[in-house]
Amino acid sequence: MTSDRWSTHTLVLGSGSVSKRFRGGDRDRALREWRALRLLDRYAPGLAPAPREADLDAAEPTVVMSRLAGVPLRGMPLGDAHVEALAAAVTRLHDALPPDVLAGIPLRPGHQGELIGHIRSWLPKARPRVGKQVGQAMDEGMAWLDRSGLDPVCPQDLLTAFGPGDGNLANYLWDGQRVQVVDFEDSGRSDRAFELAEITEHVASWVEHPLDVPSFLGRVDLTPAESLRLRDCRRLLALVWLFLLAFDDADDPRNPPGTAERQADRLLSLLA
Repeated sequence: MTSDRWSTHTLVLGSGSVSKRFRGGDRDRALREWRALRLLDRYAPGLAPAPREADLDAAEPTVVMSRLAGVPLRGMPLGDAHVEALAAAVTRLHDALPPDVLAGIPLRPGHQGELIGHIRSWLPKARPRVGKQVGQAMDEGMAWLDRSGLDPVCPQDLLTAFGPGDGNLANYLWDGQRVQVVDFEDSGRSDRAFELAEITEHVASWVEHPLDVPSFLGRVDLTPAESLRLRDCRRLLALVWLFLLAFDDADDPRNPPGTAERQADRLLSLLA
């Protein structure tokens, strides 16, 4: 980890280690991070930082891990080698835990049901403040959601993947040959289609140097049922991002001007 540009927490970078300090109210995030690092160190060594030590009871919980040498995929042009390595890392991550171990991991935060609840609560606040283009996409997205049949509770038979919980390409580090993964504070039990949609629909995958989504998804071996679910997951995550971008502070934006309008076009394309 060479930069904390995209981090929402305090990172202390040492020569061979990284100390991640969480706010006191984020104790659950620290617990998930530490659990994930320990599990991945056992079942997929080398894919993520090695766990060093943790103080989970401190006023500001801290997790210390090894420092990886790679640079974030976010912000760089992505060629075939990057996409191939990203797909390999994601596949290994999803399949890392044995089924009996995965069954004991709690459902990840920000799962399907939570997102549907967020969207419905955001609508009354967001809809009046957006322009025509974004408003049309919101309306069509909500109409799709109402008829989609997506259950607030994901069926248990689909929850067969370990999910990192954040699709930001800043969390995928390229060392020149392979991709390694960081940031597991929202990790937990999930399904492959949902986690792939987390990556393809994250604003980081298109606002700067776009990820070649067909190439990326073509390198992941999905069942027909997963491929069908992926379409709905992408639509759901794209709708979530439309709302998030609509809430961006115009006086202190986190993304370039027009990003919400571009997202509206992306969502309408996925809904077509």
